[in-house]
Amino acid sequence: MTDFSHKPTLTGDLVVLRPVTEADVPALLPLFEDPEVTRLTGSHVAHDEAALLKWYGSRGAQDDRLDLAVVERATGRVVGEAVLNEWDPDNESCAFRIAFVPDAVGRGLGTEATRLIVGHAFEALGLYRIWLEVYAFNPRARRAYEKAGFRAEGVLRGALLWEGERVDATVMSVLAPEWAAADRQAVG
Repeated sequence: MTDFSHKPTLTGDLVVLRPVTEADVPALLPLFEDPEVTRLTGSHVAHDEAALLKWYGSRGAQDDRLDLAVVERATGRVVGEAVLNEWDPDNESCAFRIAFVPDAVGRGLGTEATRLIVGHAFEALGLYRIWLEVYAFNPRARRAYEKAGFRAEGVLRGALLWEGERVDATVMSVLAPEWAAADRQAVG
């Protein structure tokens, strides 16, 4: 298993995943400004552009995570980000998150981006388990994760306090053997 110091470019039919940079901040601002995106991701923190420029400008130097911009091939436009983080090298696992600007949702871009980055995690990085959390008020994301091969493991009850209401989060994961079996079925 290797670390995350190599920042690959991954190409699919619909999207290209490439290392994110500070130049991507203007395109990614809707992720942090749109009320529905912040709700679905459970993001309480307001981000200003200067902080985002600093954050995205430092992603290439991180050897414990992989932050990739999702670029729609048809337009060349940055429409989201896909991230592997919370790396646990001793247990060969990491977390996954993905987010899209509002007008890029529902066109299969997320499914392909998820398959590209998760495939990279298993095939190139040698990880065994990729996990995520999805909030109960985001069933569309849960369906997309299931479509990509993730399975529900359990529920974190009341994990998020959103506008005075407690919201459960479902922990989901996919394991390397499951991924390999699904990949063989897709080819065969």
